[in-house]
Amino acid sequence: MTVLPDDGLELAGDFPDVPHEQWQRLVAGVLRKSGKEVEGAEAEEALSTALEDGLRTRPLYTAHDTAPEPGLPGFAPFVRGGRAEGNTLGGWDVRQRHAVADGGAVLADLENGVTSLWLAAGKGGIPVPELGRVLDGVHLDLAPVVLDAGRETEPAARELLRLYAERGVAPEAARGNLGADPLGQEARSGQEGDVAPAAELARLCAEGYPGLRALTVDALPYHEAGGSAAQELGCSLATGVAYLRNLTEAGLSVEQACAQLEFRYAATADQFLTIAKLRAARRLWARVAEVCGAPRAGAQLQHVVTSPVMMTRRDPWVNMLRTTIATLAAGAGGADSVTVLPFDHALGLPDAFARRIARNTSTILIEESHLSRVIDPAGGSWYVERLTDELAHAGWEFFRRIERLGGQAAALRSGDLAQDLADTWQARRTKLAKRREPVTGVSEFPYLAEKPVVRESAPEPLSGGLPRVRRDEEFEALRARSDAHLAATGSRPRIFLAAIGPAAAHTARLTFASNLFQAGGIEPVTDGTFEDSGATEAVLCSSDALYEEQAEATARALKASGARHVFLAGRPGQYAGVDAYVFAGCDAVAVLSATLDRMGVS
Repeated sequence: MTVLPDDGLELAGDFPDVPHEQWQRLVAGVLRKSGKEVEGAEAEEALSTALEDGLRTRPLYTAHDTAPEPGLPGFAPFVRGGRAEGNTLGGWDVRQRHAVADGGAVLADLENGVTSLWLAAGKGGIPVPELGRVLDGVHLDLAPVVLDAGRETEPAARELLRLYAERGVAPEAARGNLGADPLGQEARSGQEGDVAPAAELARLCAEGYPGLRALTVDALPYHEAGGSAAQELGCSLATGVAYLRNLTEAGLSVEQACAQLEFRYAATADQFLTIAKLRAARRLWARVAEVCGAPRAGAQLQHVVTSPVMMTRRDPWVNMLRTTIATLAAGAGGADSVTVLPFDHALGLPDAFARRIARNTSTILIEESHLSRVIDPAGGSWYVERLTDELAHAGWEFFRRIERLGGQAAALRSGDLAQDLADTWQARRTKLAKRREPVTGVSEFPYLAEKPVVRESAPEPLSGGLPRVRRDEEFEALRARSDAHLAATGSRPRIFLAAIGPAAAHTARLTFASNLFQAGGIEPVTDGTFEDSGATEAVLCSSDALYEEQAEATARALKASGARHVFLAGRPGQYAGVDAYVFAGCDAVAVLSATLDRMGVS
């Protein structure tokens, strides 16, 4: 996919071709030094990274890693974008979410870079009668409005349409989405939704409001329940197909029905997986439209939201980094609209500073980094094209599983879908507990002395359906136990780190142990003696060689000084006096929970 300059200059032309096997031999040589005896393809496989959905990221991709032709932007299969011009004319639509009736915050966003509004209305959001006041001063012919009103979708939609008429907005000038999503509502609440009002709103938009869409295919409930990228794709396809059936049965053509749908996906801090997911989503929906006999209607409109699952309550400032990477991935992946959740989203209602940082994240990427000036910048990468193809196949297979269960509604009501998502999340929980998937500021590099960030409580979200999970939830529970202990006693639970030998021997494991126990809210003590530390448990920290010489004697001395439990930082061995071992890959949550239990921290 590289075009040579007109003079034919090829920068690698003077270098001999390197066969893949030679690279594998070099990899095998490096691995041999670390004690792994593997050759050929096994050496390459040893450097591969397992992803969810049975996918693997390999260390090297070449022109031999073929994938289907992605086509051109604006043309089927729309892998490279749903519009020929992409986002080059002005960047993606910067869409900010509001869940309280604060017209001042709405205007502040629109005056400072936000280009459309996403309003949570009804129960748990802005009261429907208050929509007019919240939108007071908003130029409704310029700022698209997207509703998210759950069971109050129909009255909220009617109220918005009334506001358009009252304020003189021509029907053809109205832009946005009325937000009907009965299946998404059912996934959130566990209560069956009624498709008839959504179909009526779709008919109304198709006949009189060409710039308005009536339905949202929201994949966030499945992402927030712990689903993988492929499961998110499969659920969105199954939901979209269900809506196509409903709308065509209500009298709309396939083309009209497709034009009434907007798809909502999550963007995570795994930038390449997010890019591939958005590209795969467009390809899969194009296939659905093709099978339905409307190939030209298969351009998927995508609204992408930075993942709520990845947001943390401890050290929330790190969320700014997570959302920046996620936004970059959404933009590079071709999202039409992007919502950046404020860094304090997990703590409650965002303040003005958090909203400002959220909207400026997109502004900087568009205006200063010029990310939108190139259409599908990741296209042509052997890695991204292959990952897009593999993810598309995995997503299609999950979609077929849902269809075999009777469709999205049947899969939700039977509990089969919930079980699939729970199984996926359980596997991920294990990786999180073992810190194989580290969470900065939470399971790695926690800061016990951080000043808590306090926010006004947000409205309670819908519940009763699929659960909402977070990556930090188990470590957050441990930290909450420590906080309660601090409030009750004036000090945190402590553990003594017994360094053996010189700094060169003990620093690495002392740092590891300090990091580990702080993740559970346990304060490490390194100075003085065990008797002076105020701790009841201790950790031996040193090199393997010094453990052989001094571990047992040091453990006996600690026990004699009152230590009720002695850990050793390192791989399990047979040392008398040592009660347990902590090491990279151990179940940190189980270790920390048991330690707090022994310390009497309830």
